[in-house]
Amino acid sequence: MAAQTAIATSNEERSTSVSSAVVSIRTVTKTYRKGTEEVTPLHELDLEIQSGDFIALMGPSGSGKSTLLNLIAGIDKPTAGRVVVFGEDITDWLEDDLAQWRTRAIGYVFQQFNLMPVLTAYENVELPLLLLALPAVKRRTLVNTALEIVGLADRAQHYPRQLSGGQEQRVAIARALACDPQVILADEPTGNLDRASAIRVMDLFVELNERFNKTIVMVTHDPQTAKYSKQVLHLDKGELLESGEGAQ
Repeated sequence: MAAQTAIATSNEERSTSVSSAVVSIRTVTKTYRKGTEEVTPLHELDLEIQSGDFIALMGPSGSGKSTLLNLIAGIDKPTAGRVVVFGEDITDWLEDDLAQWRTRAIGYVFQQFNLMPVLTAYENVELPLLLLALPAVKRRTLVNTALEIVGLADRAQHYPRQLSGGQEQRVAIARALACDPQVILADEPTGNLDRASAIRVMDLFVELNERFNKTIVMVTHDPQTAKYSKQVLHLDKGELLESGEGAQ
């Protein structure tokens, strides 16, 4: 992706990384209370994700898949263990610092799209860029580039209600791409789509991984969706049980 952002210009900082992994999960445990019960979705989990990986996370509900994505994104914090992203230990960072870092470094795609209904596709994609100190011309270039990549440049002025479900998800992907993140996290990105739309979205993820070298970690319940990945990891009761190759 041609756009240059703060995260794309931090190569010098990354060169000091203590690990070659883009993401390093080190003996991570996550525990929280649900009523009177203590729930541990992740237990002493170790995982390293390399640049250019495309990983599908599978497992039953409550197995820790979404929790793991939220830890990588700095949305949640582990009860024990460390989370290192781009060589930076983000485990104890303050929320304000995490929010700024997340805007630049992580693209997050949700199952529910999470588009603002009163904003056009262009404005939805532009939204995270407004958190950065960028001139209007730069923002316009980033938004237009992202919409072109997902094939929706001609829908820039359409509102979500004027788009199909598949188009809404592609707008959400464009929003995740706008800051040119190295890592894209996707939580059930095809969960609300028909099969034809799901195929188009997954073809787009493959292109982002292969053409733009984006590192992708995707949660899915669908074996057909998982086949688009390079590697399938299975989580159950907070532990990695087995891994397999995707179709790529």
